[in-house]
Amino acid sequence: MKKIRVNLDRRSNLSYDIFIENDILDRIGLLIAKKNVARRYIVISDSNVSSIYGEKFLEILRGVNLPADLIEFPAGEASKNIDTVSSIVRKLIEMGADRSSALVALGGGVTGDVTGFVASIYMRSIPYIQVPTSLLAQVDSSIGGKTGIDLPEGKNLLGTFFQPKMVFTDLKFLETLPDDEFNNGLAEIIKCGVIDDVELFHLLEREGEAIKNRNPDILETIVERTCRIKGGIVEIDEKDAGIRRILNFGHTLGHAIETASGYTISHGNAVSVGMIATARISEKLNYLSTGERNMIEKLIENTGLLNKIPESIETADIISGMKTDKKKKGDSIHFVLLKKLGVPFSNGSVEKRLIRETIEGLR
Repeated sequence: MKKIRVNLDRRSNLSYDIFIENDILDRIGLLIAKKNVARRYIVISDSNVSSIYGEKFLEILRGVNLPADLIEFPAGEASKNIDTVSSIVRKLIEMGADRSSALVALGGGVTGDVTGFVASIYMRSIPYIQVPTSLLAQVDSSIGGKTGIDLPEGKNLLGTFFQPKMVFTDLKFLETLPDDEFNNGLAEIIKCGVIDDVELFHLLEREGEAIKNRNPDILETIVERTCRIKGGIVEIDEKDAGIRRILNFGHTLGHAIETASGYTISHGNAVSVGMIATARISEKLNYLSTGERNMIEKLIENTGLLNKIPESIETADIISGMKTDKKKKGDSIHFVLLKKLGVPFSNGSVEKRLIRETIEGLR
């Protein structure tokens, strides 16, 4: 079993391990029991994941004498809101959950974000554990302690930084993952190759077919490398004040597209278009070469991710959505641009004219 330690500013109480392997579900209970995080565990899961794994996971916890219960909420991004949080909190109160309890996020990114947020505010915080079941959650949202929920005005506008106690990445979950959800995660892996690991980028180019066929050895390699990148950046900048911002490559425009579509465009597809747009902006500002910009676009297209903005989404709505981005400063919209593959940099402002021109060019 691969183990990645996320060391946070030498504060051992906030540091944690990411465990990665294929088919480790039966061992998760033993590892949780050994860690002794809490006296009682409440599993939070959406209706899709709960129907497949909910009862089995409760049996695993109870099989090692850990008291466990389950709270289910409706699947989908539309549930990532304050109403879902209130509903979960009320159920926790009804169950008698207290500060000796811990939450377990069993599901994708929405489940992890909502569970982490609830854990950070319930009784002024209780511990939580991440068991990500989607590729996107495994390589991105389960690592780093960002929690949050959406508002009508934009994604993740309410949230906290609150680190999990443990992360269990079981690659076997990916066997039942729909293709669209699988591709969502590939978008974040591509992003890490673009901003940090050129060897990973070229591996994705070479092994496209094996990845599409979900070859377990290739998946373990790319998941582990991506988790190490994310974990390493989080170690340096836990609260998103400096270098961690490079992880937002493609996200400034991507989040705005996602919101403007009413979340009909998935996170991975929106970020993919955002990465292409940002690469084009970098090229137009004479930072990124045309050859490397083409390489980025080709990899995204060959992976089967979205590479165009639908005509139904208004440019004005996308630009308006970018104005509510959490990472903007004053009237400036924060962009992470590229000098070349593996060399991102922060630029405080990009002219609206160039943003608008780039959006229109992606129709």
